[in-house]
Amino acid sequence: MKAVFVPIDDPEISRPIFDAGILFARQLGSYVEGAATLPVLDNYIVGEMVPLWPPQQRSMGDIARDARDAFVAAIGRAGIPVHTGLGEGPSYGWHEAPLLGDGAVAARARIFDITVVGRPSASAAGPRLSLLETIVFESGRPLLIAPPDFQGGAIGETVVIAWNSSTETARCIGLGMQLLQRAKAVHVLTVEGGSVPGPSGADLARLLRLDGVKAEEITVSGKGRTTGEMILAHCDSVGADLLIKGAYTQSRLRQMIFGGATSHVLAHARLPVFMAH
Repeated sequence: MKAVFVPIDDPEISRPIFDAGILFARQLGSYVEGAATLPVLDNYIVGEMVPLWPPQQRSMGDIARDARDAFVAAIGRAGIPVHTGLGEGPSYGWHEAPLLGDGAVAARARIFDITVVGRPSASAAGPRLSLLETIVFESGRPLLIAPPDFQGGAIGETVVIAWNSSTETARCIGLGMQLLQRAKAVHVLTVEGGSVPGPSGADLARLLRLDGVKAEEITVSGKGRTTGEMILAHCDSVGADLLIKGAYTQSRLRQMIFGGATSHVLAHARLPVFMAH
């Protein structure tokens, strides 16, 4: 994963996103590219109360410049050099033209190995769910979702796979194989009653071990808790620093109405989440 994309929606809430993207790039020796993104009307859905345009009515150029300054400052503090096409190790670049609308961000994300975004917030000032979902559904690439209180440390040493036998999770595992092979421990977690018909966690763990992954299978009972709650509780109990999870095995609309594991993780995860659909 040598190409990391960091779209910047609001520099004032982007510190965890910068920190996660920079740490990820440093661990893998990756190129990390920042870009300013500006929401437009078609980004908004009922229930997502986000202002159409910043109240200061700043120009596109001002907003893009603020995003670039914040990104370059964070990269500078990490000691990562500008990309020159020479040498090895982490480097950075900046996409000069602001990306107008979530669709433009998702289109740009298609050429990167992974895109880093913030975990959505119930607050109007927090990262937008619409941006995350557009990238998930339209980029064809995985996301690294940074929690709001991300403090650095490590990403991907102790990994939990939220295995529910689904196509979405299988694809997510394939996209994250490089991370799984680097991990010191991988827990293939199955929550009883939280899966669709398909191969067991034990089957998955056995075959992951053939690929050099230090995988072990764990099955837990819900005990009156939801699947999402059990996934995050297990991550806490083993000190996981990365959760790998397929997005929206149930339909997004159904999860909006009834809840679901993806919705719970997006609302409550306190560790980075690697997600794809």
